[in-house]
Amino acid sequence: MMQPQIILLKEGTDSSQGVPQIVSNINACQSVADAVRTTLGPRGMDKLIINDQGKSIISNDGATILKNLDIVHPAAKTLVDIAKSQDAEVGDGTTSVVLLAGEFLKQSKPFIEENVHPQIVIRAFRKATDLAVQRIKEISVKVKKDDKGEHRELLEKCAATTLSSKLVAHQKDFFAKMVVDAVMHLDELLPLNMIGVKKVTGGALEDSMLVAGVAFKKTFSYAGFEMQRKQYEKPLIALLNVELELKAEKENAEVRVDNVQEYQSIVDAEWKILYEKLDHVHKSGAKVVLSKLPIGDVATQYFADRDMFCAGRVPDEDLKRTLKACGGSIQTTCQNLASNVLGSCEKFEEIQIGGERYNLFTGCPQARTCTMILRGGAEQFIEETERSLHDAIMIVRRAMKNDAVVAGVNV
Repeated sequence: MMQPQIILLKEGTDSSQGVPQIVSNINACQSVADAVRTTLGPRGMDKLIINDQGKSIISNDGATILKNLDIVHPAAKTLVDIAKSQDAEVGDGTTSVVLLAGEFLKQSKPFIEENVHPQIVIRAFRKATDLAVQRIKEISVKVKKDDKGEHRELLEKCAATTLSSKLVAHQKDFFAKMVVDAVMHLDELLPLNMIGVKKVTGGALEDSMLVAGVAFKKTFSYAGFEMQRKQYEKPLIALLNVELELKAEKENAEVRVDNVQEYQSIVDAEWKILYEKLDHVHKSGAKVVLSKLPIGDVATQYFADRDMFCAGRVPDEDLKRTLKACGGSIQTTCQNLASNVLGSCEKFEEIQIGGERYNLFTGCPQARTCTMILRGGAEQFIEETERSLHDAIMIVRRAMKNDAVVAGVNV
């Protein structure tokens, strides 16, 4: 009598194992390594990738390329994870880790084919890792943090080495100085989210600038903003999450009135509520009013008449960075706007950058923050510049936190 067949795995599952499967995994990983191999080094080439949405990405960054490749092989996916973890932990060297992993697998392939047990190969790799780490510690150079000039020069070299294989290699000295300035502007914890990056198309790469404070694109403006001042010295800043405009009721709003006077009283009440809010903001002494929600044309003109600047619909990220840098707190009401809930900075100004208007807050007392404003031709070009600078920022942060570096090649 035949034994009944027990199916443990779902239909279509590949349950191959042993040497052929390990070799198959190695081959898959080698294919991934070959995909990014030519991006490495000063003569490395960029890759053009079209994603599912039809957006084109031009990049030299290993992690970015692998993220956008639709890799389905499970073993090859581990190489993508290696690149992602390298990007998160160190920031640079994402291509190098993939190539090294691919090369190690390639060297182990003949041993696997000759039936050497994988555990023996792994044991050898572990021993080699210990020896490599030991050797790296021997040849590492201690960072002299006491000599400020030498320390800064070393950091600039680290940044330039990172940028030498990127799209911005020709401007690496310019950007290396900018990156070091940006990281040195932060406090001891070196929080990455306190470096903002804004992109403005047009202009040359050298037109990029570093703002020692918070900068964001001018938000949508209502009538009356032309009359507002564009520059203030030591202003108080009100950060709101309040809508300052007359609401047009649409859904589920039904008001029944018997005569015109009742209707007029409803309209008057609405105006009174708005003006009460505006009066409270004005009496607080704030000169700059930022809100996450819209600030309408009535409010804009009200503030303009009283020598105040306002901006509504400020993106959440920008509002939070302004909060951290300038102090104060985000208010959900206009009542009791005391001085302890208002922020402040040394200087506020609105300037023209390319085709955009930007609001700049400099001399922020609470937290040390800065904003990079990148310029360049095509959108993809600026995005790749941002990715390159992210790598350089991460490396400079790493060099400032650690007390030793290993020499790289700066061609």
